[in-house]
Amino acid sequence: MLRAKSLLFMLSLSTWIINSYAQDAGRKTISLNDQWEFHKENGPTEKVNIPHTWNDKDVMDDVPGYYRGLGIYKRKLVLAASAKTKDIFLVFNGVAQESEVFVNGISAGKHVGSYTRFIVPITKFLNYKNDEIEVWANNQFNENIPPLTADFTFFGGMYRNVTLLITNPIHFSQKVYGSSGVFITTPQVSGTSANVQVKSLVDNSSTTAKKIQINTTIFNTKGLVVSSQNTTVNLLSGENKTVIQEIKSIKNPELWSPENPYLYRTVTKIIDVKTKEVIDQVSNPLGFRWFKFDADKGFFLNDKPVKLIGASRHQDYENLGNATPDAIQIKDIELLKAMGGNYLRVAHYPQDPLILETCDRLGILASVEIPVVNTITESEAFTSNCLNMQREMINQNFNHPSIIIWAYMNEILLRLKFSNDKPRQQIYFDHVRELAQKLDSLTRKEDPSRYTLLVNHGAWDIYNKVGLTQIPQIVGWNLYSGWYSGVPADFAKFLDRHHKELPNTPFMVTEYGADADPRIRSFSPIRFDKSIEYAMQFHQVYLNAMLSRPFVAGGMAWNLADFNSETREETMPHINNKGLLTIGREAKDTYFLYQAYLLGKPFLKITSSQWKDRTGVADSASLVSTQPFQVATNLKSAELFLNGKSLGVKDAVDHIIEWKVPFVNGNNQLRVVSGNQNDQTDINFKLQPFKFSDNNIPFVNMNVLLGSKRFYIDEKEHQLWMPDQPYKAGSWGWIGGEPYKGTNNRITYGSDKNILGTDNDPIYQTQQVGIEQFKFDVQDGEYELSLHFAELVGGETKEALAYNLDNNHKKEIEEQRIFSVAINGVPFMSNVNVATDFGYTTAVNKKTRVSVQYGKGIILNFTAVKGKPILNAVQLRKVY
Repeated sequence: MLRAKSLLFMLSLSTWIINSYAQDAGRKTISLNDQWEFHKENGPTEKVNIPHTWNDKDVMDDVPGYYRGLGIYKRKLVLAASAKTKDIFLVFNGVAQESEVFVNGISAGKHVGSYTRFIVPITKFLNYKNDEIEVWANNQFNENIPPLTADFTFFGGMYRNVTLLITNPIHFSQKVYGSSGVFITTPQVSGTSANVQVKSLVDNSSTTAKKIQINTTIFNTKGLVVSSQNTTVNLLSGENKTVIQEIKSIKNPELWSPENPYLYRTVTKIIDVKTKEVIDQVSNPLGFRWFKFDADKGFFLNDKPVKLIGASRHQDYENLGNATPDAIQIKDIELLKAMGGNYLRVAHYPQDPLILETCDRLGILASVEIPVVNTITESEAFTSNCLNMQREMINQNFNHPSIIIWAYMNEILLRLKFSNDKPRQQIYFDHVRELAQKLDSLTRKEDPSRYTLLVNHGAWDIYNKVGLTQIPQIVGWNLYSGWYSGVPADFAKFLDRHHKELPNTPFMVTEYGADADPRIRSFSPIRFDKSIEYAMQFHQVYLNAMLSRPFVAGGMAWNLADFNSETREETMPHINNKGLLTIGREAKDTYFLYQAYLLGKPFLKITSSQWKDRTGVADSASLVSTQPFQVATNLKSAELFLNGKSLGVKDAVDHIIEWKVPFVNGNNQLRVVSGNQNDQTDINFKLQPFKFSDNNIPFVNMNVLLGSKRFYIDEKEHQLWMPDQPYKAGSWGWIGGEPYKGTNNRITYGSDKNILGTDNDPIYQTQQVGIEQFKFDVQDGEYELSLHFAELVGGETKEALAYNLDNNHKKEIEEQRIFSVAINGVPFMSNVNVATDFGYTTAVNKKTRVSVQYGKGIILNFTAVKGKPILNAVQLRKVY
């Protein structure tokens, strides 16, 4: 990076004084997360703390794109004079994506890649008076740095913890790809004995030789010594030495597993033989376990079959981007464990060290991968960066017992290049295969104790043709039958196909899921409606198929939590809603479904955690509205009570029990009981009259979605929206027209476009096209009427999502749509052209007062001038 002259001013910062090293044996680590000043290139300066990203807000606005460029961080560092005898390092756990570190204006180190740790030695750049650290971070697109494209946001910033590391001149090496310099393996493990190998890399930056001792001690959870070994070494000035210790015959080891994640602690010290002083020491977790994958029988841990079921995870959080505090990251793994999951796919990049530390502690098996996603660049620089990222990932995370797999590619043939030039495309395929082979070979060499994984999307033929199913030890499939393509029943057929055609290759389902917007519910769920109910049915099909097939080693739901994807639009723009949790980590019904499938203890839970406010039309001539109500459980049956009255005992089907509940207006207390398990909730129900003449159900207000079969919960304005209905005499509804079904031959339910000018996109993403009338047969009185419009056809042509595998994306044919609206015969909107007057995909809300007299009710007439009239939603509120 070139330094701009305008950036060479000095910032006045608070200082951190580091003193009193004599009291510490060995190393000292101190957080440097505070007292930073930050500015974008040529932008204003602000005070920030680390973790920090500059994209926490601009990825959520309606302006396409987000800032991808240079950000500059500065702070002061004041060290005591005693530090002059030490070696000083800066440890960065994550800076996106190209970084350069300056100390007192001099470049001290560079790093490429957003997702791995790097360590910068700074001793020779310090003056120990008024030292200044400056970090340049740049997340601009670079064709030689993966990821190039992906369905997640490439946040910029110094977004993980920063630490000052102070060591003696003789210390464990900080030069090995950001690792601790100590590597632990367990060459032999059984239920009766275990061997441990400890490889220590030691550096001597001092000017004198020294005789040292490497001491490795293994402690159990009670702090008792299990085994210890000493190795004496003569270390010359400037020498780097590798010391290997073999600790054999540890008797009757406690085995690590999801049920019993027993962790030993391995403490490795460098001791001055002459003074007996501890010069340096590091601590690492140690878990005794062995495992294997079998193409017919799945996965085995400690010789016991284990079905790996869990989720993938992205690292961002609501309103924080990827600058997530430690507690939130730990909580994610705790939520996965509480779900009953035993596996985490760390996708699509290495994540904060806390993630794997927590997996070790809680007993979550894991895979980690580098961000080679969708496509590659055919350059030496790209290949070199990929290989370096793989080395960093392996070396930094080598000692975690939770890791059983290293991965290196995800859906790499999703975005095919050179489709119109087949000979050139074949060359590209050859380069992809060559890169995969290099990464796989490197991985097996760096760590032969674990498996390799390459992840494909569901295009069976092309991955086999290119040869990518032949390279890794395990094949991963990301499968979305019933979402991006096909129907859910196709999923099981794919599993069987793999087992038949690749009978000797173990495989996992590394992704599967369906969008589940927690604000959207439906009693007639269909593909792409984004309802919780469709996602529930989808996950039931997938779980049943995987759990019933021993040869399927495991399945990872996509995703543990909703995450930011700036280019997405849909019902909740810029968010991928496939999570089992919301982006703020609230559980969806699907999370409870997994608990019902996976937990080993009795489980009974009322779902609909976000649907405690409901609405619906009363059943004919009654004071109730009957709607389905679900409970997730691993018990055989349960009994439901409504306001103390039993609604009967029902059996579970695929871990779900459903009752038809006659909801009354107001509060409805529901309690479910099975044996000594119970759960309860209160549902506040807004009952709409079957006919407006029914004085037993006074009309207050209603909000109706046109062309829709789904309910929508507007949490911010506390409004409940319900599906439309054809007109019924004495009631309400539309006359004429049909629901909008999209124009690109893929989505047959509404639109997935971002609606500008609103946070309530689902209100405007469905509509009745060609509507002639909408009638409310309300009683006389004063009413407030709101009509909602949005032109869903036309506007800016955007690239179709590559993930929509059956996407026959066609250019939309824009329609001239001019119409007039009259209310009870009085013109309200004349010759309106929604697109021309307001803009494409823009929310329009037209509100008015209506005085109803002489029993005429409210009649909206839509008169076509050119094309077909539309109506997206309507609201009616009685004033008095």
